[in-house]
Formats: sequence, structure tokens, C-alpha cells
Amino acid sequence: MSDNKTISFSVLSGKGGVGKSNLALNLCCALHQMGHSVLLMDCDMGLANMDVLLGIAPQSDIQDILINNRDPSSVLVPIDPAGKTGFDLLPANSGMAEFVDLDTGARALLRDRLNPLAARYDFLCLDIGAGISSTALGFGAMTSLRLVVVTPEPTSLTDSYAMIKVMMTRHSVQDFFILVNQVESDAEAKQTYNRLAGVCQRFLNFAPAYLGQVRFDRTLVEAVRKQIPLMQLAPRSPASVDCANLASLLRRQREMMLKQGHGNLPLTPRKLS
Repeated sequence: MSDNKTISFSVLSGKGGVGKSNLALNLCCALHQMGHSVLLMDCDMGLANMDVLLGIAPQSDIQDILINNRDPSSVLVPIDPAGKTGFDLLPANSGMAEFVDLDTGARALLRDRLNPLAARYDFLCLDIGAGISSTALGFGAMTSLRLVVVTPEPTSLTDSYAMIKVMMTRHSVQDFFILVNQVESDAEAKQTYNRLAGVCQRFLNFAPAYLGQVRFDRTLVEAVRKQIPLMQLAPRSPASVDCANLASLLRRQREMMLKQGHGNLPLTPRKLS
């Protein structure tokens, strides 16, 4: 067994527009503010936008690792504005249709190239494109944990159920954590989760776990416009407080997994069903 200490988690959603990328970014910010080293990887190969959220213009990206055999460490972009080390981005490129559906071999190659780099960090976060493409589901199946972002909208619940069903069928994955975003109250979050969990229990014979909620926060709009993570712009705003609470849960989950002898590589292969 490896003595690796990295815990990987993917942030997924059944549909776009649920705030997935912002949540991934701010969860990583919160984990770094707690003292953890974090590598954030933009895995939306067709519509990458993490660079836009951060207001940066990377000179290279993940696609260069595959096309030009670039050393993954040379693609890293430090993203802590205070200049602290240990919080880095692996950016992707947008508008490259040929990378939307990476085949199994390409994903395996990328995984093998990235694992030595990712093993240097406490956390590896994969911000994955919305939907049920083979690339999205393949990357999601590689991580230790899967965070599914939903909102109270019926379309979000329907599409998230479909994504969970397909991932379970193709990759035999059942360990999902539901994160309810853009809610007005704890009651609304729990009701949203219960609706999704009930459908999963009825038709898939299992219920995903509840991770928590992030409240609707108008300050997030300002953060996006200024291209600054909300955790840095307004650390005491409602959504920032919620992200900090979720990061604490992820930290405890990491501690528990390490005590249980978690020794996998950051990104692990999973056989198709």
C-alpha cells in the first residue's frame, strides 16, 4: 500500500448553471486558508472557465500535457494572491472540441502523468464539466470522493439523478456526496436533498450522502465580476461561511480516510461495468 496522503475529490453536476466551478474554486480556497496544500484541476476540456474566474491568462494548459508532452509541473499556475505556496491551478483550454470526449487511453495517460504531481498536495480537486459525457464521468470515477452540486430547481435534480445513474451503471460508483447550492435556508437544502435521495433509493437502491449547503449570496456576483474568489473578496459573506464549513467536513473526511489506511494514488483507475 502507498503512503500517499492526498485525497482527491471531483465536483460534478448534472446540468450547467448550478455554480459548480465557483464552488470548486472557493472550497479549494477555504482548504488552503486552513493550511492545506491544494491542487485545483480544470477538467472541463471543452468549456474551461477557471482561468476566467481567476482573471488569469495561462501560457499552457492540460491539453499541452497530452499534445506536446509537457511536464505537468510546468503547466501549474500559482493562484494565491498573497504569494503563499501550495495552492495551484492546472488550467484547461476552452473551445477545443477534440478534447470534449477523451477516450479511455487518453484519460489513463493523463492520469499517469498527473499522479506524481498531485501526490505532493493534501487535496486534489477536479472541476468537471457538467453532464454525462464519457470524459466527465471517467474523471469523476477516478477520484476518492464525488461531490454532486444541485440546486432546488427540478431540472437540476432530474439531471443529477441521471448523472448518478449513468455513473453507477458504467463505473459501479455509489459513494456520492450531495452539495445543495443557492438555497435560502437549511430547510430548503434538506428538502432538496431528500427529493434526490428518495428517487435514488427508489430506483437505484441506494441514497447518496448529504454533505451540506451553500446559501444564495449576492456578493458572489461581485466576486465573479472582479474575478476574485469569494473566499478572498468577502470571507465573512454567507456563502463563504458555508464553504468554510464544507471545507472543514472535507478535512475531517480526509483524516478519517487516512486513519483507515487510505493508500491509493490521487487518481485511481476504475474498471467499467
